[in-house]
Amino acid sequence: MTLVIREISTAKNIVMLASPNAEVLDVIGPLDVFSIANSIVEKSGKRPPYCLHILADQAGAFVTSSGLRLVADSSWRDWGGEIDTLLISGCKDPSVFFTNSPLVGWIRNMSGTVKRMVSICTGAFALAEAGLLDGRRATTHWFFAEQLANSYAKVSVDADAIYVRDGDTYTSAGITTGMDLALSLVEEDLGREISLLTARVLVMYFKRPGGQSQFSTQLRAQHVKNGQLGKLLEWIAENSHYPMTVEMLADKAAMSQRNFARVFAAETGRTPARYLEEIRIEKAIGLLEETKMPMKSIAQKAGFSCIEQFRRTFKRHLGIPPQAYRERFPLN
Repeated sequence: MTLVIREISTAKNIVMLASPNAEVLDVIGPLDVFSIANSIVEKSGKRPPYCLHILADQAGAFVTSSGLRLVADSSWRDWGGEIDTLLISGCKDPSVFFTNSPLVGWIRNMSGTVKRMVSICTGAFALAEAGLLDGRRATTHWFFAEQLANSYAKVSVDADAIYVRDGDTYTSAGITTGMDLALSLVEEDLGREISLLTARVLVMYFKRPGGQSQFSTQLRAQHVKNGQLGKLLEWIAENSHYPMTVEMLADKAAMSQRNFARVFAAETGRTPARYLEEIRIEKAIGLLEETKMPMKSIAQKAGFSCIEQFRRTFKRHLGIPPQAYRERFPLN
């Protein structure tokens, strides 16, 4: 099979800035995506499209938050080359960016020449501290989203997205979502086919849309398992393919509809209707990824009244129709 590869005349410098006390997967995860893409292109007889570099406070070995050591090619202070894409890793304590004026100043200065500014996880705090997220949408790890929003009023924080692109600035959520974002950059550079092969080599989904939630509705349910509605949420997940109404659910919870709606929102952060819709979407996603079942059957098994309702709801949640989503997850 002949690969369709977008030609790149000169290899792009992909530079990872390892934050102080960096999360190790924030650093190596995205870089491995670019590295695998390099290997695929090289095996097709073409020159690798990327040159990968790691910068840190000092050249040489540095310690990550897990205690593992990585090796920086150079200090960011000494870097003199061009940068196509600057990725900034996250760290366990983003307050390190509040007091590191030289590093933040360097990031701000580099933004004038770098084609793409990218943050992984809490690396978004570095971009925000440099003023590069002012007036932009951005995301970060859900645990730090409120802190980011409170610390930087000019940033529109999307606490649920796995990654966000706003112009030439990209931000990703926690840890592994940096790999999702890197995969989207590979597709942007080299085309869908190379990105798909890269995802397959890494045994990754190709590719989670940036607007997909950082954590599933059923994971939310686990956090409230011991709440008033814990058992009801389990029942909803097991029976979401049946017709349900708020009145029916309130009766099952032995509450008035008004009190039920209040307690439900307090425990899940969702209205009952929204929660049920998300459960059904997640069930449909699983069927799209793991089966060759016809769309009409998926709609029925997921609990939608008809295929049109399924298509409209799916597109509203994920930004693409279910058929397009399935094409991103081809079964072998």
